[in-house]
Amino acid sequence: MAAAAAAAPGALAILQARRARLVAACCARLSPGWRLSGSWTVPRVDPATWARGWTPAAGGAAWRRGYSSEVKTEDELRVRYLEEENRGIVVLGINRAYAKNSLSTNLIKMLSKAVDALKSDKKVRTIIVRSEVPGIFCAGADLKERVKMNSSEVGPFVSKIRAVINEIANLPVPTIAAIDGLALGGGLELALACDIRVAASSAKMGLVETKLAIIPGGGGTQRLPRAIGMSLAKELIFSARVLDGQAAKAVGLISHVLEQNQEGDAAYRKALDLAREFLPQGPVAMRVAKLAINQGMETIPTKDRLEGLLAFKEKRTPRYKGE
Repeated sequence: MAAAAAAAPGALAILQARRARLVAACCARLSPGWRLSGSWTVPRVDPATWARGWTPAAGGAAWRRGYSSEVKTEDELRVRYLEEENRGIVVLGINRAYAKNSLSTNLIKMLSKAVDALKSDKKVRTIIVRSEVPGIFCAGADLKERVKMNSSEVGPFVSKIRAVINEIANLPVPTIAAIDGLALGGGLELALACDIRVAASSAKMGLVETKLAIIPGGGGTQRLPRAIGMSLAKELIFSARVLDGQAAKAVGLISHVLEQNQEGDAAYRKALDLAREFLPQGPVAMRVAKLAINQGMETIPTKDRLEGLLAFKEKRTPRYKGE
């Protein structure tokens, strides 16, 4: 019996290794739309991505799915400051795969904290809002969390979502929403708060709240009409219609539409190209231009403005100091 007990750890390790190989083999054979027990339907996920979705749990005692409710809450929003030729670009990556990137109380708190830090950082030139989850941008408010709230908690929850979306809209630097997947309800309102929206042709977008007998509560009833006109905005909200990337481009909801690539990040790559195009411009002029466009105010003189005019006159590259 002692010998059997001593052999148990080794036997367990062998079983775990075999189980891992079996999982990888099964996942490699899954066709688009097949479902693994306990997971959601996956639209076109390559075998390598499936294999990465399975990781050993702490201590090697068992295997678990990587995209699960075990994701740490501090990982639900990833803030990346890009370097080298992309210095000045910041990427906010939403990472709640198990909840389709829905807006939870914790995620809203993290977004608010990140935005608060970014709005006063003079080194930040452009902000990209994207998803770290393939096929999803943001599915709106976390309704599973909301249904557990009592009536006195729902109002403040919606107010916090509206507040953080307004904070994003009021950021002083250009913001770009990279929509590589589903953007519904509050998810589209989040994108509408950005200055520029780019999307993959396969993305789906819509303010669908009327299907739930509610109305958009994160500024969509104001920002959608500004983007596409009042009459069409009413039509889309009244019908809860969902548009793909091509249809969204046709009505002016997004600026650019791209065929999705194998990596699932075509919109993000376009957003990055746009952000790079913004980098050489005068930083103060960019901030004032955004403010002037948003509020209708006139551009005010700055040292960078004078430097830009002087450099043009002297036919040289301007040396901006952010003043």
